[in-house]
Amino acid sequence: MSFPIVVLVSGEGSNLQALIDSVHGKEVEIVAVGANRAEARGLQRARAAGIATAVFPLTDYRARDERDAALAAWIESRGARLVVLAGFMEILTPGFIARFPNAIVNVHPGLLPAFAGIHAIEQALEYGVKVAGVTVHFVDEGIDSGAVILQRAFELPYARDIAVVEQQVHAIEHELLPRAVSLIARGKVSIDPSEPRWVVIDE
Repeated sequence: MSFPIVVLVSGEGSNLQALIDSVHGKEVEIVAVGANRAEARGLQRARAAGIATAVFPLTDYRARDERDAALAAWIESRGARLVVLAGFMEILTPGFIARFPNAIVNVHPGLLPAFAGIHAIEQALEYGVKVAGVTVHFVDEGIDSGAVILQRAFELPYARDIAVVEQQVHAIEHELLPRAVSLIARGKVSIDPSEPRWVVIDE
């Protein structure tokens, strides 16, 4: 049986599409896609691929904790073994994260720990760094502070056109996130018991 995952999105869903195109129906089965916005285009991508969807907007709940508890219960009901944040633009509560220990991954448009949080590409350009990149990491209770699974860097062009940089970042994301998910599904990723920040990849 394929490794079951749930993907969470907030908008365009291009990283979800990369997962659908590369690993879904092979070593991985995307059993459902959840969103915090009903208008998220990622939901349309999921439905086009025959994947179940659900929406959990904050406005439907009295508090974030309540929404996250409902979202976690839904994910558990789908039998998912991994939660993939593919452009899910909200910080999940500690209660949610505790229900999926070392089983939530995120893709970030920067070389963590540098430029964590939102607007990572803009942060890098404003700082004037020569190299940018993408990180896939486990999610903990901090802001983009979980253990790093995979990273890839690229040199920034001198003419700092943000659209060009975003295009490069997205191209790398679309390769790196499916690779990380595939490695996890095949049991090739583990955390060093002596140092929880070190992720071991056994390819």
